[in-house]
Amino acid sequence: MGYVQGLSRDQGSLFPVSLDELIGPEHVCRVIAAFVDRLDLQALGFARARTKATGRPPYDPADLLMLYLYGYLNRVRSSRRLERECQRNIEVMWLLHRLTPDHKTIAEFRRCNAAPLRRAGAEFVRFCAEAGLIRGEWVAVDGTKFQAVASGKAILDAAQRAELQAKLEQRIAQYLQELEAADQQQGEVPVDAQALRQALARLQQQQSDLAQVPGERLHVSTEPEAVVLKGKGPGYNVQTAVDAEHALIVAHEINAQAGDNGCLQRMGEAAQQALGATALKLVADAGYANGQQAQALEDQGVQVHVPVKRSLNNQGDGELFDRACFTYDASADAYVCPADKLLQRKQVNRKDKMVVYAAQPSDCGACSMKGRCTASARRMVTRHLYEQALERIHQRATPAAMRLRRCTVEHPFAALKFHIFEKPRFLMRGLRGAGTEIALATLTYNLKRALAVLGGRHMLQKLAMP
Repeated sequence: MGYVQGLSRDQGSLFPVSLDELIGPEHVCRVIAAFVDRLDLQALGFARARTKATGRPPYDPADLLMLYLYGYLNRVRSSRRLERECQRNIEVMWLLHRLTPDHKTIAEFRRCNAAPLRRAGAEFVRFCAEAGLIRGEWVAVDGTKFQAVASGKAILDAAQRAELQAKLEQRIAQYLQELEAADQQQGEVPVDAQALRQALARLQQQQSDLAQVPGERLHVSTEPEAVVLKGKGPGYNVQTAVDAEHALIVAHEINAQAGDNGCLQRMGEAAQQALGATALKLVADAGYANGQQAQALEDQGVQVHVPVKRSLNNQGDGELFDRACFTYDASADAYVCPADKLLQRKQVNRKDKMVVYAAQPSDCGACSMKGRCTASARRMVTRHLYEQALERIHQRATPAAMRLRRCTVEHPFAALKFHIFEKPRFLMRGLRGAGTEIALATLTYNLKRALAVLGGRHMLQKLAMP
């Protein structure tokens, strides 16, 4: 028995007359094109959105934006791979009208349009709100870690930084001598003084970056803005605020913080601004518990739902009265102990945002419960400066709210990491480069998610509306 046989390479075939016949009426390429057609690229600030009267015509930023959206939808982020897709992919040929930009042009578009890409993502969020895909009632916030371009070999400790600093000083001194010699020779020997000055400026910038690193902090030599993440090497912290209606990302941020504790207020305000909502319910995990920021959000109309982790009672091996046994009297600004004695306000620790309350030594000395309360001369209890705000957000963090958080915010991260990025590692260096990639990725995720909810036909109909 023979094999299944294909057609001869010399045999003529009747292909469709036009590329348009190869793209279905509800194809994702038509959705991408319809969305980009809605955008005012000049108002959004895209480079070369307005052509000049003279010179060689540039590529239309709309074409390059469509190329990147298609690429991120199909886990193709590299400019060189996108260049190859322009030459062989029928869908890309349809999108770009058979244009074949080179990889430098493709990469330059992404590099030069960080802020406009974020604005384009905000425009799509507004479209989703108008289409009824975003309710703007419950928003879940969470963060995850993405690896930076730099490898773990670029991480330097204090001793390695000192060694590198010494080498930089030697090289800078050598470059300065070469520049001085070039000035004295007055053109007798051809020396590229401009190249020397550029190299010297790079070395001095690297030296300045090293000098600003705190004593024991690890430093990434090839990507100074990156933070060293435990178990991941150099990377960044990606924050998202996700609407609970259809798990659409309404706001995002990228920073170089290892933890999430300082991100609550920024993400809440970003979600408020993106949705144009005065009242909002914000839910996050315990890593976001920050009384000061929660109070600031509540003052702006945001209702915060975050569980608060309290430290365990380690006094007397856990056998002494816990702080929960003491009742706070707001009118007197004092605590009442189990023996009905007052603990008065003693001092304020601004650094840790704590207020210390202490009992009178005479009260503790004569108390029959002293052995169960403290081993010191008197008992002290601490209270957070924003204790009331912490108590409120903890009470609101019910099991139902935490379940809503998990169901809302975990899925987008999985989609970003493995369905769009393919692996959670950036291709561009620094906070600006990584932020550009996240802006593109979140826009792509929202586009894909909206298409899954509405379907191609309804999505195209809504995009066609003015």
